[in-house]
This record gives sequence, C-alpha cells and structure tokens, in this order.
Amino acid sequence: GRLRGASTISQQVAKNMFLWTGRSWLRKGLEVWFTSLIEVTWGKQRILEVYMNIAEWGPGVFGIEAASQYHFGKRASQLTDMQAALLASTLPSPLKYDPARPAQHLIDRARWNLAQQRKLGGTNWLAPISE
Repeated sequence: GRLRGASTISQQVAKNMFLWTGRSWLRKGLEVWFTSLIEVTWGKQRILEVYMNIAEWGPGVFGIEAASQYHFGKRASQLTDMQAALLASTLPSPLKYDPARPAQHLIDRARWNLAQQRKLGGTNWLAPISE
C-alpha cells in the first residue's frame, strides 16, 4: 500500500487548529513551525486537552464533552473507564468509528489502552508534570 507518515499529537493539534487538510510542503513546513511553538509554550496536559476538544467526534460534534453526550448520552465525567477508552481509541479518526457500537478491533484497542493506563499508574499519570 501507500506509505504514510505518523503525526504526534502536537502535530495534529497544529494542523487541526491552524492549517488546512491536504498534503503540501508548505503546509508541512507551517505544521513544523506551529508544532514547535505549541511544544515550547504548552505543557503535555494542555496539548492533550486541546487535542481532545478540537477533534470532530461525530458530524458537527466537537469536544470530548459533546462526544460523550453524542455517543453515550451522558457527561464525560460519568463515562465508565471502558467508554472513555473506546472514545480515545477512535483517535485520530473519530469520524470513522462508533464507540457506542464498537467493532472488535476497537474493543481490543480500548482494552490495550486501559492496560497501558494501568501500567502508568491509572489516571494519575495525567497529573501536572514538572517540565
């Protein structure tokens, strides 16, 4: 198949916030510039927060709170660990998957994500990091 590059979360934030879709050397150069600024000025928590809140989780559904309501009919703070992991597992293509009716590969990915979270000490790994 066709080769494609992997983007970091910071690169995706830069592209989704400031740039257009498509492939060009100009866009990629600007993405590098914006990514550098983001990583120098924002902490990891802020980058993740922005990433989760600028993603389109359904047709016209932006932000994790709206995604929680749209897919599960409840506030994000009321999601089970598995529901939260299913939402996270749809990234970076949340329009492509339905976390409320997940295919087996999405369930497997969510379970893997939960296992990784447990290895990192649960949700405490998101606590403010000294940078």
